[in-house]
Amino acid sequence: MSKGNSAEKIKLSSFDDLFEMSDEKKNMVEKKEIPLEELHEFKDHPFKVREDAKMLEMVESIKERGVLVPGICRIRPQGGYEIIAGHCRKRACEIVGLKSMPMFVYNLTDDEAVITMVDTNIQRDELLPSEKAKAYKMKYEAIKHQGKKGRSLEAIAETSGDSKTSVQRYIQLAKLTDELLNLVDEKKLQIGTAIDLSCLDTAEQVKVLAAAKKNSVTISAEQAEELKKASENGALNDEVIWAVLEPEAAPVKVKRVVFKSKKMDKRLDEFFPDNFTVQDIEELIISLLKKWKQEAEV
Repeated sequence: MSKGNSAEKIKLSSFDDLFEMSDEKKNMVEKKEIPLEELHEFKDHPFKVREDAKMLEMVESIKERGVLVPGICRIRPQGGYEIIAGHCRKRACEIVGLKSMPMFVYNLTDDEAVITMVDTNIQRDELLPSEKAKAYKMKYEAIKHQGKKGRSLEAIAETSGDSKTSVQRYIQLAKLTDELLNLVDEKKLQIGTAIDLSCLDTAEQVKVLAAAKKNSVTISAEQAEELKKASENGALNDEVIWAVLEPEAAPVKVKRVVFKSKKMDKRLDEFFPDNFTVQDIEELIISLLKKWKQEAEV
């Protein structure tokens, strides 16, 4: 989808419309000059502050004209203010040497603050996959907390320019470890491949990445799919990971029978105890097949 077409799909809302604020809450807002040392980063802020060409442009603009658009913040219970929008502006002010910057102070709940933080940053150009993934997940959870779970994906899509399906895929991507997400950002791991890996639990992801690094292996879509299936079947151990990523280097040659489910065929139920794992079933079947083969050769 072209950038222009994507932008056309974005439904822009006023700040008040986003939260349907009462008149009482609207009055609880002020604009003030706040010392930079009292401005603290938003908790788990998913958007990176980059000192790139755009930052240099912002620095030059602030040098010439000051901060034209105030940031948004809220009071922190532990003191100071939490930045909701304006992390890059704060950094630019630090580079320029300013001691304070103008901010709008809003009285927001945690969920309102998350939604505002995401919506005021998601329009940035060239966002990384990890930024979108974490931001969409945070907004999705905030909308659910507000009791609007039914249309949460649609609401995110309307204000982001991404389709509902894309939003859902990014939220799934957020289940990856930060190290794997960095590989997606660096385009060393394709998004489709990464989504399959995100279905592994954290411990499994760590093991897979360690094995891939040790053997300098780039994980393919096919390998990720096989690892996902093994994980779903409860059979993803070190030997299987080695066998999938680097069969020739695997310390143990693993021959696997892939089951979609332990209960793939009800006719098999009577032959295996309930406490048998998929790996137990595979090993027993392979053992019986080997015995049958030996007897057939006699």
